[in-house]
Amino acid sequence: MKQIMIRYTVRQERADENTRLIEDVFESLRRGAPRGLTYASYRLDDGVTFVHVASISDPDNNPLRHLAAFQSFTAGIGDRCDAAPVTTILHEVGSYSHP
Repeated sequence: MKQIMIRYTVRQERADENTRLIEDVFESLRRGAPRGLTYASYRLDDGVTFVHVASISDPDNNPLRHLAAFQSFTAGIGDRCDAAPVTTILHEVGSYSHP
């Protein structure tokens, strides 16, 4: 299992577009329900900073890469950004979930 966090800042005028593209990814995930993936995305209070957190059971076969919506989202990310995406590998110390 590999956990990653990606953080970036988009231009103010592109923030809503970025949100829409992310929502399209989640709609595709709901329809396809790929296994081996936990994925969340957040828009911070400043309205222009985004954080994505993913846990991928088989990093060599990341299901996100196969989604057309994810490909559309990533294709223009550089044009939307003020601060380029930074990927950080996360090493879990512990976690808790209560349904």
